[in-house]
Amino acid sequence: MQKTQTQYKKLMEVMYQYSLHKHVDFLDYTLLEDASKEVINGMIDELEHVDFLISSTIKNYTIDRLNLVDLAIIRVAVYALLKEIDPAEIVINEAIELSKEYTDLDDEKQHKFNNSLIDNIYKKIK
Repeated sequence: MQKTQTQYKKLMEVMYQYSLHKHVDFLDYTLLEDASKEVINGMIDELEHVDFLISSTIKNYTIDRLNLVDLAIIRVAVYALLKEIDPAEIVINEAIELSKEYTDLDDEKQHKFNNSLIDNIYKKIK
């Protein structure tokens, strides 16, 4: 099931909210289409594995130091790579675009960090 840029954005937003509340009892989740809800539920079910992949790959940093927006972007990308929701190039590109839009602070360092991390995770799981 291929996702569009808007769908990746929605998944990121819901995972961000999940990081804050630890449940999906909120409007953004209820407004998702069923296929996206399945992705979110699958991601939550496999969150321990996804976070392990992030933690075991991140260099000179820890997962708990990531801001929640970046963490949501990375989690969505890692899960999409694991489940082959889209080709890796699309998944990684969507994560970079979301990082540029939501977390870069005029220095472009964050999307490069996220890109490198996601790329290294992809190499590990492929």
